[in-house]
Amino acid sequence: MARQIFAYILHKGGVADDSAQELSIAARKLDPEATVTAVVGGAGEQLAKVCEQAAAIYPEVWKIDNEALAYINAEVIRPMLARIIPAGAVTLVPHEHFGMDLAPGLSIKLNAAYLPDVVGFEGLEGGRLNAVREEFSGQVSTHVSCDISAGAVITVRPGAFQPQEGQGAGGRVVDKSGEAGTAAPRRRYLETVVAEVGDVDITKSEILVSVGRGIEDQDNLEIILELAKAVGGDVSCSRPIVDAKWLEKARQVGTSGQTVKPKVYMALGISGSFQHLGGIKGAPFMVAVNKNPKAPIFQVADVGVVADILEFVPELTEKINESK
Repeated sequence: MARQIFAYILHKGGVADDSAQELSIAARKLDPEATVTAVVGGAGEQLAKVCEQAAAIYPEVWKIDNEALAYINAEVIRPMLARIIPAGAVTLVPHEHFGMDLAPGLSIKLNAAYLPDVVGFEGLEGGRLNAVREEFSGQVSTHVSCDISAGAVITVRPGAFQPQEGQGAGGRVVDKSGEAGTAAPRRRYLETVVAEVGDVDITKSEILVSVGRGIEDQDNLEIILELAKAVGGDVSCSRPIVDAKWLEKARQVGTSGQTVKPKVYMALGISGSFQHLGGIKGAPFMVAVNKNPKAPIFQVADVGVVADILEFVPELTEKINESK
Protein backbone atom coordinates (compact mmCIF):
# COMPACT_ATOMS: atom_id res chain seq x y z
CA MET A 1 0.00 0.00 0.00
CA ALA A 2 1.37 3.40 -0.99
CA ARG A 3 2.38 5.75 1.79
CA GLN A 4 -0.03 8.63 2.43
CA ILE A 5 1.35 12.15 2.70
CA PHE A 6 -0.75 15.17 3.63
CA ALA A 7 0.28 18.79 3.10
CA TYR A 8 -1.39 21.47 5.20
CA ILE A 9 -1.97 24.57 3.05
CA LEU A 10 -1.64 28.03 4.54
CA HIS A 11 -3.56 30.89 2.95
CA LYS A 12 -4.52 34.52 3.41
CA GLY A 13 -7.23 36.59 1.75
CA GLY A 14 -8.26 33.72 -0.50
CA VAL A 15 -4.72 33.16 -1.82
CA ALA A 16 -2.69 30.03 -1.10
CA ASP A 17 0.75 30.60 0.36
CA ASP A 18 3.82 29.89 -1.79
CA SER A 19 4.57 26.98 0.54
CA ALA A 20 1.66 25.08 -1.07
CA GLN A 21 3.85 24.33 -4.08
CA GLU A 22 6.94 23.81 -1.96
CA LEU A 23 5.26 21.12 0.15
CA SER A 24 4.24 19.29 -3.01
CA ILE A 25 7.89 19.12 -4.09
CA ALA A 26 8.95 18.12 -0.56
CA ALA A 27 6.43 15.26 -0.55
CA ARG A 28 7.82 13.88 -3.81
CA LYS A 29 11.36 14.14 -2.45
CA LEU A 30 10.29 12.29 0.69
CA ASP A 31 8.61 9.44 -1.18
CA PRO A 32 8.09 9.54 -4.98
CA GLU A 33 5.59 6.67 -4.75
CA ALA A 34 3.35 8.21 -2.10
CA THR A 35 -0.16 9.53 -2.61
CA VAL A 36 -0.14 13.22 -1.72
CA THR A 37 -3.22 15.08 -0.50
CA ALA A 38 -3.62 18.75 0.39
CA VAL A 39 -5.64 19.79 3.45
CA VAL A 40 -7.17 23.27 3.61
CA GLY A 41 -9.04 24.73 6.56
CA GLY A 42 -11.09 27.92 6.48
CA ALA A 43 -14.56 29.29 5.83
CA GLY A 44 -16.75 30.49 2.98
CA GLU A 45 -15.76 31.85 -0.42
CA GLN A 46 -12.11 32.41 0.45
CA LEU A 47 -11.74 28.75 1.37
CA ALA A 48 -13.31 27.73 -1.95
CA LYS A 49 -10.79 29.88 -3.86
CA VAL A 50 -7.85 28.37 -2.02
CA CYS A 51 -9.15 24.84 -2.64
CA GLU A 52 -9.25 25.59 -6.39
CA GLN A 53 -5.65 26.80 -6.27
CA ALA A 54 -4.55 23.73 -4.31
CA ALA A 55 -6.35 21.44 -6.78
CA ALA A 56 -4.10 22.83 -9.50
CA ILE A 57 -1.13 21.39 -7.59
CA TYR A 58 -2.44 18.30 -5.78
CA PRO A 59 -4.47 15.36 -7.16
CA GLU A 60 -6.82 15.59 -4.17
CA VAL A 61 -7.71 18.38 -1.74
CA TRP A 62 -9.50 17.83 1.58
CA LYS A 63 -11.60 20.82 2.59
CA ILE A 64 -12.57 21.68 6.18
CA ASP A 65 -15.18 24.43 6.06
CA ASN A 66 -15.96 25.78 9.50
CA GLU A 67 -16.70 29.32 10.74
CA ALA A 68 -14.38 28.67 13.66
CA LEU A 69 -11.55 28.64 11.09
CA ALA A 70 -12.36 32.03 9.56
CA TYR A 71 -9.28 33.17 11.45
CA ILE A 72 -6.97 30.18 11.53
CA ASN A 73 -6.22 28.90 15.02
CA ALA A 74 -3.95 25.93 15.70
CA GLU A 75 -5.91 25.09 18.83
CA VAL A 76 -9.06 24.66 16.71
CA ILE A 77 -7.67 22.94 13.62
CA ARG A 78 -5.46 20.48 15.54
CA PRO A 79 -8.24 18.13 16.82
CA MET A 80 -10.02 18.42 13.46
CA LEU A 81 -6.93 17.19 11.62
CA ALA A 82 -6.45 14.41 14.16
CA ARG A 83 -9.93 13.10 13.30
CA ILE A 84 -9.36 12.88 9.55
CA ILE A 85 -5.67 12.09 9.04
CA PRO A 86 -5.27 8.30 9.04
CA ALA A 87 -2.85 6.46 11.29
CA GLY A 88 0.60 5.99 9.81
CA ALA A 89 0.36 8.98 7.46
CA VAL A 90 2.99 11.71 7.12
CA THR A 91 1.81 15.30 7.49
CA LEU A 92 3.88 18.19 6.14
CA VAL A 93 3.42 21.68 7.58
CA PRO A 94 5.33 24.90 6.73
CA HIS A 95 7.86 25.79 9.44
CA GLU A 96 6.60 29.26 10.34
CA HIS A 97 4.63 30.75 13.24
CA PHE A 98 1.40 28.82 12.69
CA GLY A 99 3.17 25.60 11.73
CA MET A 100 5.35 25.68 14.85
CA ASP A 101 2.18 26.14 16.92
CA LEU A 102 0.28 23.35 15.17
CA ALA A 103 2.77 20.57 14.55
CA PRO A 104 4.08 19.40 17.97
CA GLY A 105 0.61 18.93 19.48
CA LEU A 106 -0.67 17.33 16.28
CA SER A 107 2.09 14.73 16.39
CA ILE A 108 1.03 13.84 19.96
CA LYS A 109 -2.63 13.49 18.97
CA LEU A 110 -1.67 11.27 16.02
CA ASN A 111 0.87 9.30 18.11
CA ALA A 112 3.36 10.07 15.36
CA ALA A 113 6.98 11.17 15.21
CA TYR A 114 7.74 14.90 15.17
CA LEU A 115 10.53 16.23 12.96
CA PRO A 116 10.88 20.04 12.85
CA ASP A 117 12.51 22.48 10.43
CA VAL A 118 13.58 20.09 7.68
CA VAL A 119 15.53 21.47 4.71
CA GLY A 120 16.08 18.24 2.78
CA PHE A 121 15.21 14.55 2.47
CA GLU A 122 17.79 11.85 1.72
CA GLY A 123 15.55 8.84 1.23
CA LEU A 124 13.69 6.10 3.07
CA GLU A 125 15.19 2.91 4.43
CA GLY A 126 12.42 0.64 5.58
CA GLY A 127 10.42 2.69 8.03
CA ARG A 128 13.18 5.21 8.68
CA LEU A 129 13.38 8.59 6.99
CA ASN A 130 16.75 10.24 6.47
CA ALA A 131 16.43 14.02 6.57
CA VAL A 132 18.56 17.15 6.81
CA ARG A 133 18.15 19.94 9.35
CA GLU A 134 20.34 22.96 10.05
CA GLU A 135 21.82 24.08 13.36
CA PHE A 136 23.63 27.18 14.60
CA SER A 137 21.85 29.58 12.24
CA GLY A 138 22.57 27.36 9.25
CA GLN A 139 26.30 26.99 9.87
CA VAL A 140 25.99 23.21 10.37
CA SER A 141 23.89 20.64 8.50
CA THR A 142 22.53 17.87 10.70
CA HIS A 143 21.67 14.51 9.11
CA VAL A 144 19.01 12.72 11.13
CA SER A 145 17.24 9.37 10.91
CA CYS A 146 13.63 9.22 12.09
CA ASP A 147 11.33 6.23 12.49
CA ILE A 148 8.13 7.16 10.62
CA SER A 149 6.61 3.68 10.50
CA ALA A 150 3.80 4.95 12.79
CA GLY A 151 3.51 8.22 10.90
CA ALA A 152 5.11 11.62 11.30
CA VAL A 153 4.41 15.33 11.47
CA ILE A 154 7.19 17.25 9.73
CA THR A 155 7.64 21.00 9.49
CA VAL A 156 9.38 22.07 6.29
CA ARG A 157 11.42 25.25 6.11
CA PRO A 158 9.95 27.74 3.61
CA GLY A 159 12.16 28.10 0.55
CA ALA A 160 14.02 24.82 1.10
CA PHE A 161 12.17 23.07 -1.76
CA GLN A 162 11.87 25.30 -4.81
CA PRO A 163 8.55 25.06 -6.70
CA GLN A 164 8.59 23.87 -10.30
CA GLU A 165 6.85 25.37 -13.31
CA GLY A 166 4.02 23.53 -14.98
CA GLN A 167 2.55 21.76 -11.97
CA GLY A 168 -0.97 20.94 -13.15
CA ALA A 169 -2.73 18.29 -11.11
CA GLY A 170 -6.37 19.01 -11.94
CA GLY A 171 -7.27 17.52 -8.60
CA ARG A 172 -10.64 17.04 -7.00
CA VAL A 173 -11.91 18.69 -3.82
CA VAL A 174 -13.36 16.44 -1.11
CA ASP A 175 -15.41 17.99 1.70
CA LYS A 176 -14.20 16.58 5.04
CA SER A 177 -15.99 19.17 7.19
CA GLY A 178 -18.41 16.66 8.71
CA GLU A 179 -15.73 14.14 9.63
CA ALA A 180 -13.46 16.84 11.04
CA GLY A 181 -16.15 18.05 13.44
CA THR A 182 -15.43 21.16 15.45
CA ALA A 183 -13.59 22.33 18.56
CA ALA A 184 -14.12 24.92 21.27
CA PRO A 185 -11.01 27.11 21.59
CA ARG A 186 -9.79 28.54 24.88
CA ARG A 187 -8.29 31.50 23.03
CA ARG A 188 -10.05 33.69 20.50
CA TYR A 189 -9.12 36.07 17.74
CA LEU A 190 -9.44 39.75 18.68
CA GLU A 191 -7.84 41.80 15.93
CA THR A 192 -4.98 42.01 13.46
CA VAL A 193 -2.49 44.79 14.11
CA VAL A 194 -0.89 45.66 10.79
CA ALA A 195 2.67 46.96 10.91
CA GLU A 196 3.03 50.56 9.86
CA VAL A 197 4.30 51.16 6.35
CA GLY A 198 7.31 53.47 6.31
CA ASP A 199 8.34 55.88 3.61
CA VAL A 200 8.79 52.88 1.28
CA ASP A 201 6.53 49.81 1.12
CA ILE A 202 9.06 47.05 0.49
CA THR A 203 6.27 44.48 0.07
CA LYS A 204 5.58 46.04 -3.33
CA SER A 205 9.22 46.48 -4.45
CA GLU A 206 10.42 44.53 -7.50
CA ILE A 207 14.10 45.05 -6.65
CA LEU A 208 15.36 44.98 -3.07
CA VAL A 209 18.89 45.75 -1.94
CA SER A 210 18.99 44.23 1.53
CA VAL A 211 21.74 44.86 4.06
CA GLY A 212 22.77 42.93 7.13
CA ARG A 213 25.28 42.87 9.95
CA GLY A 214 28.18 42.91 7.48
CA ILE A 215 27.73 46.66 6.96
CA GLU A 216 29.42 47.09 10.37
CA ASP A 217 28.56 50.78 10.93
CA GLN A 218 25.58 53.05 10.34
CA ASP A 219 27.69 55.48 8.35
CA ASN A 220 28.42 52.72 5.83
CA LEU A 221 24.74 52.51 4.85
CA GLU A 222 25.40 55.23 2.30
CA ILE A 223 27.04 52.72 -0.06
CA ILE A 224 23.88 50.57 0.09
CA LEU A 225 21.68 53.57 -0.71
CA GLU A 226 23.88 54.40 -3.70
CA LEU A 227 23.68 50.82 -5.02
CA ALA A 228 19.89 50.78 -4.62
CA LYS A 229 19.66 54.02 -6.60
CA ALA A 230 21.92 52.60 -9.33
CA VAL A 231 19.79 49.46 -9.81
CA GLY A 232 16.45 51.22 -9.35
CA GLY A 233 15.57 49.32 -6.18
CA ASP A 234 14.62 49.95 -2.57
CA VAL A 235 16.68 49.34 0.55
CA SER A 236 15.62 46.65 3.02
CA CYS A 237 17.48 44.94 5.83
CA SER A 238 17.79 42.04 8.27
CA ARG A 239 16.84 42.23 11.94
CA PRO A 240 20.23 43.32 13.40
CA ILE A 241 20.04 46.57 11.43
CA VAL A 242 16.61 47.36 12.90
CA ASP A 243 17.71 46.32 16.40
CA ALA A 244 20.60 48.79 16.09
CA LYS A 245 18.03 51.43 14.99
CA TRP A 246 19.95 52.12 11.79
CA LEU A 247 16.84 51.57 9.64
CA GLU A 248 13.13 51.57 10.47
CA LYS A 249 11.21 48.41 11.29
CA ALA A 250 9.15 48.76 8.08
CA ARG A 251 12.27 47.87 6.07
CA GLN A 252 12.98 44.59 7.88
CA VAL A 253 12.58 41.37 5.87
CA GLY A 254 11.86 38.16 7.76
CA THR A 255 9.44 36.22 9.90
CA SER A 256 9.44 39.03 12.47
CA GLY A 257 9.39 41.72 9.78
CA GLN A 258 7.88 42.11 6.31
CA THR A 259 7.12 39.36 3.81
CA VAL A 260 8.38 40.43 0.40
CA LYS A 261 8.06 39.04 -3.12
CA PRO A 262 10.52 40.92 -5.36
CA LYS A 263 11.82 39.86 -8.75
CA VAL A 264 15.43 40.52 -7.65
CA TYR A 265 16.79 40.29 -4.11
CA MET A 266 20.32 41.37 -3.22
CA ALA A 267 21.48 40.09 0.17
CA LEU A 268 24.53 42.07 1.26
CA GLY A 269 26.33 41.02 4.42
CA ILE A 270 23.38 38.82 5.42
CA SER A 271 24.14 35.32 6.75
CA GLY A 272 20.80 33.85 5.64
CA SER A 273 19.09 32.59 8.79
CA PHE A 274 15.76 30.85 8.23
CA GLN A 275 14.04 33.71 10.06
CA HIS A 276 15.24 36.09 7.34
CA LEU A 277 14.67 33.76 4.39
CA GLY A 278 11.18 32.99 5.69
CA GLY A 279 10.16 36.51 4.71
CA ILE A 280 11.18 36.09 1.05
CA LYS A 281 8.53 34.60 -1.22
CA GLY A 282 8.13 33.93 -4.92
CA ALA A 283 11.65 32.55 -5.64
CA PRO A 284 13.28 35.85 -6.74
CA PHE A 285 16.62 35.99 -8.52
CA MET A 286 18.91 36.21 -5.50
CA VAL A 287 22.39 37.73 -5.39
CA ALA A 288 24.35 37.18 -2.18
CA VAL A 289 27.57 38.90 -1.12
CA ASN A 290 29.20 37.74 2.10
CA LYS A 291 32.79 37.36 3.23
CA ASN A 292 31.99 34.06 4.96
CA PRO A 293 32.10 31.33 2.28
CA LYS A 294 30.03 29.04 4.53
CA ALA A 295 27.18 31.52 5.03
CA PRO A 296 23.80 29.73 4.60
CA ILE A 297 22.65 32.44 2.17
CA PHE A 298 24.85 30.87 -0.52
CA GLN A 299 22.75 27.69 -0.43
CA VAL A 300 19.74 29.56 -1.85
CA ALA A 301 21.45 32.26 -3.91
CA ASP A 302 21.45 32.22 -7.72
CA VAL A 303 24.70 34.21 -7.71
CA GLY A 304 27.09 34.18 -4.75
CA VAL A 305 30.11 36.42 -4.24
CA VAL A 306 32.56 35.83 -1.40
CA ALA A 307 33.73 39.35 -0.62
CA ASP A 308 33.63 42.15 1.94
CA ILE A 309 30.61 44.27 1.03
CA LEU A 310 32.45 47.42 2.12
CA GLU A 311 34.88 46.84 -0.74
CA PHE A 312 32.66 45.08 -3.26
CA VAL A 313 29.50 47.22 -3.20
CA PRO A 314 31.16 50.55 -4.18
CA GLU A 315 32.91 48.82 -7.10
CA LEU A 316 29.67 47.20 -8.23
CA THR A 317 27.83 50.53 -8.05
CA GLU A 318 30.54 52.18 -10.09
CA LYS A 319 30.39 49.51 -12.79
CA ILE A 320 26.59 49.71 -12.97
CA ASN A 321 26.69 53.48 -13.34
CA GLU A 322 29.37 53.20 -16.03
CA SER A 323 27.23 50.73 -18.00
CA LYS A 324 24.44 53.27 -18.15
